[in-house]
Amino acid sequence: MTLHGKSNFLSALQDVEQILSQLTRAEKAQVLQWIVRDLGNAFSGVDSTQDVFGGEARIVRTRIPVWLLVQARRLGASEADLLHSYPTLRAEDLTNAWTYARAHHDEIEQQILENENA
Repeated sequence: MTLHGKSNFLSALQDVEQILSQLTRAEKAQVLQWIVRDLGNAFSGVDSTQDVFGGEARIVRTRIPVWLLVQARRLGASEADLLHSYPTLRAEDLTNAWTYARAHHDEIEQQILENENA
């Protein structure tokens, strides 16, 4: 980044900080939701590639889709059960899956529905 580019970036950050300081908590929450949506697939431990499960979000290093873990938990599987059933999973993988599922609720619900009807 050039000196001029860095200066513009810092100026933009200062503008954002000033604007944020004037927002209500609810408005800040809305901005945060936009940022999370904008980051899209920037979730540590969760990957999505078109050639694996048609792009469904899955745990990195595995072919285990997030929706499958969410559905298993809904059906009564504990985290210990999931870790036992899927030996390649780590506890942090489940944390990443739950975080991704919360941020992409509609996507996960759609995938569960599609796979129930398959």
